Amino acid sequence: MAAEQDPEGRAAARPLLTDLYQATMALGYWRAGRARDAAEFELFFRRCPFGGAFALAAGLRDCVRFLRAFRLRDADVQFLASVLPPDTDPAFFEHLRSLDCSEVTVRALPEGSLAFPGVPLLQVSGPLLVVQLLETPLLCLVSYASLVATNAARLRLIAGPEKRLLEMGLRRAQGPDGGLTASTYSYLGGFDSSSNVLAGQLRGVPVAGTLAHSFVTSFSGSEVPPDPMLAPAAGEGPGVDLAAKAQVWLEHVCAHLGLGVQEPHPGERAAFVAYALAFPQAFQGLLDSYSVRRSGLPNFLAVALALGELGYRAVGVRLDSGDLLQQAQEIRKVFRAAAAQFQVPWLESVPIAVSNNIDEEALARLAQEGSEVNVIGIGTSVVTCPQQPSLGCVYKLVAVGGQPRMKLTEDPEKQTLPGSKAAFRLRGSDGSLLMDVLQLAEEPAPQAGQELRVWPPGAQEPCTVRPAQVEPLLRLCLQQGQLCEPLPSLAESRALVQLSLSQLSPEHRRLQSPAQYQVVLSERLQALVNSLHARASP
Repeated sequence: MAAEQDPEGRAAARPLLTDLYQATMALGYWRAGRARDAAEFELFFRRCPFGGAFALAAGLRDCVRFLRAFRLRDADVQFLASVLPPDTDPAFFEHLRSLDCSEVTVRALPEGSLAFPGVPLLQVSGPLLVVQLLETPLLCLVSYASLVATNAARLRLIAGPEKRLLEMGLRRAQGPDGGLTASTYSYLGGFDSSSNVLAGQLRGVPVAGTLAHSFVTSFSGSEVPPDPMLAPAAGEGPGVDLAAKAQVWLEHVCAHLGLGVQEPHPGERAAFVAYALAFPQAFQGLLDSYSVRRSGLPNFLAVALALGELGYRAVGVRLDSGDLLQQAQEIRKVFRAAAAQFQVPWLESVPIAVSNNIDEEALARLAQEGSEVNVIGIGTSVVTCPQQPSLGCVYKLVAVGGQPRMKLTEDPEKQTLPGSKAAFRLRGSDGSLLMDVLQLAEEPAPQAGQELRVWPPGAQEPCTVRPAQVEPLLRLCLQQGQLCEPLPSLAESRALVQLSLSQLSPEHRRLQSPAQYQVVLSERLQALVNSLHARASP
């Protein structure tokens, strides 16, 4: 299969971004004459992350890009030859050079779908040697993306639909690849934008950002802008010296606030003027470089009112320290009073943005009723997933040559479900989610309105369910290496996330001590599990 002409294809993951034992097993398969045996693997997780009851499926687009570009290059094969036994048959390395994914078929949960333990995120079938080599890269591409998307969705649920969430964790991320992945999938999970410019360029994530404290503190107040003149927003009339206009407004603002005109820091004001001259349509003030009340706020108001005289409107302020909730309330009071005092109604609704190591607990406080915070920037808590740094996805063999395979172990949680499977989501008459069903692929699909006997986990006997609606979960993405249908855009997958979450019951959606969503087995699949257990018993 020719590699897809996609600049991100090899960037998503390279074939040697893998564990060495994949290569040693590949040699073992080849030496045993089993390289082309038909095999199927499933990629899934065993427990929902963060103590919740749901996860989101993510990373599929990256997987498809990786698979379509998969090819071991000469340098890759040469390196493998250097780490495998020196007496390895050269024909094995020639076989590796010929590999691609032209015989690989992938079924998957659509990106942005709700995912639950044991339900495959991916089903990967093809020649045994090839699909074994794919294990580690696919786990790497799916696990972190799904974890970050789920984490972002939790944060969105806490924030509610009205607050704007900005991901700003690139500098805290685990390396450049982790940063790009986090920015991409936090957007999918429900954030509004990212500070990561590369995520905007490569993935189409909306980018946002203004200025840091270093910009503000770099000014002393003695600087003279090379061109201090700013033309009116309407484009008509002479330009105005913005610094001089802001100085005039400062006197009015300080009188209104009961401050001396010397109290606000001149360097901070010079920085605000400089930024306003560069971005008159998007001026935002960072208020806490010195003192919010005695400096940041009056300096911002002076520049914002000067811009307002010319027909521009400031787009916001940001706080990065202190009691963010209380300060936002105080700032809103000042804005409302100043709007009335100076007869500028738009000022009272200037957005207030906050940041500063915001986690779920802090976010809940900022999102409470009566909060005046409009925009919340979150970095470390979304990109590093501190509550749970790994989703724990696994990639397990379920069939070889059409025959089921099952991992039997003394740890019941690590036992696998055998055979090629189909998955369905059962819904009630109101569209509510009842349970997911796993069954053997050859079984007839469940039918809406008909009784179905299923086995809940650990049950001693089956139960009966009558779904009003039945939804097949796994979509055919790649067939024999060919893309079956265009992949949805990131924005479309993001919309699916919000739709999916809205359909989850409050008991399953709540973040603390949620009810666990059921994934059940068909009678035939349960019988196969029992049969393989019995065969393995002494």
